[in-house]
Amino acid sequence: METIVLDMGETLLREDRYWASWADWIGVPRHTLAALVGAVVTQGRDPDDALRMVKPGMDVREAHLAREAAGRGEHLDETDLYDDVRPALGGLRKLGVRVVVAGNRSARAGELLRRLDLPADLVVTSDEWGVAKPAPAFFERVLEVAQCEPHEAVYVGTHPGNDVFPAKAAGLRAVHLRRGPWGHWWADDPEVAAAADWRIDSLTQLAALLAD
Repeated sequence: METIVLDMGETLLREDRYWASWADWIGVPRHTLAALVGAVVTQGRDPDDALRMVKPGMDVREAHLAREAAGRGEHLDETDLYDDVRPALGGLRKLGVRVVVAGNRSARAGELLRRLDLPADLVVTSDEWGVAKPAPAFFERVLEVAQCEPHEAVYVGTHPGNDVFPAKAAGLRAVHLRRGPWGHWWADDPEVAAAADWRIDSLTQLAALLAD
């Protein structure tokens, strides 16, 4: 295994703050939006559909830009990282593994995440690439930055439709992480179990995969 590529939301980052800030912006109780996010996740839909349920016809990208203009845009700091992120990524780097962070987030999120100075060789977002998961072109870019053969790269994420299945289709190996709403919801799904090369509960388990 030469390169490990990790998703962002609910893989590295807790999304509590993200969805809470959206609830505050559109004027609904935080628990209401959280419940709707969970509902659309179980249906295999885009989590942003929860916003459109509250505000039918909402252009999420336009709303995102409006939040930024109002000074209420994205914020990330150390408290948004899961506790296992730094030890896991640092351990992989010490083992000589190339570590890449690439997921569906805004350019602003990429900037903020890079400021946290994670032990990673590259941090990049879908906005910065101009293509988002699960599009095959996203995983083509992943393979470009992985700097290795497809079977020597592993993609780690929690969402089957965005992470596990498209990564496998691109020739990478895949790790399904049991974390966050989608990670837990699909943890025991037979199709996910069949597609994922490994299923883990913590990023600190990644180092052990090097022996496989």
